[in-house]
Amino acid sequence: MPGLFAVDGKTVLVTGGSRGIGLMIAQGFAEAGAHVIVSSRKAEVCQAVAERLSAVGTCEAIPADLSTVEGAGRLAERVLARHDRLDVLVNNAGATWGAPLEAYPESAFDKLWAVNVKAVFTLTTALLPALRASASADDPARVINIGSIDGIRVPWMEVYAYSATKAAVHMLTRSLAHQLAPERITVNAIAPGPFESKMMAFALDDPSARATIEHQVPLGRIGRPDDMAGAAIFLASRAGSYLTGAVIPVDGGITTHG
Repeated sequence: MPGLFAVDGKTVLVTGGSRGIGLMIAQGFAEAGAHVIVSSRKAEVCQAVAERLSAVGTCEAIPADLSTVEGAGRLAERVLARHDRLDVLVNNAGATWGAPLEAYPESAFDKLWAVNVKAVFTLTTALLPALRASASADDPARVINIGSIDGIRVPWMEVYAYSATKAAVHMLTRSLAHQLAPERITVNAIAPGPFESKMMAFALDDPSARATIEHQVPLGRIGRPDDMAGAAIFLASRAGSYLTGAVIPVDGGITTHG
């Protein structure tokens, strides 16, 4: 079955692509022969990552701050100015906030709703012209949203706004999938478990806490870059072309606990 998982030649935009899960996905696509656009808030970091990934593939940087509707709109405008077709949009940029229940600030909900949910909706709708230009019955355009297992089951930590917004991402994924299927655009979500990222560094950098987390993962380990890149490439390839509206836990089996 040659080419079943091929993504070479596809144009892929990865938001929050300069570190963590976004970087894992961006590097995987670059190594697989896709033309990758990485976007992140800090221009110098974004450019440095694009230069590094250009050593293993094709990558360009388009910095953007997705915390506002205007920022998401500007990113879409810059992408559309450079590319009339977009094969894959990976909505990965996100934020978290942890605090005890009675100290949890209202501002956390405002910030996380803007970045984790509104930016996904705004950027996806703004880039529909490029996604439509790429879409076909045999090879749909793809939108891949990064949710979280914290939007599926009650999280271990007090991250009320984060888990609520990630659950919203999962429902938004299903709604967009239903709406865009007739246009040959698939929309799916990946719900990661523990991976090496800035969000998880406070726990994974501590040997004792890391061991505790690993013990709670049925497969007994923290996620690796290939685990995340592999899931995204599957969804973007011919192998994933008949899948839409799915939320796929990539979590080592954590959600099997319920």
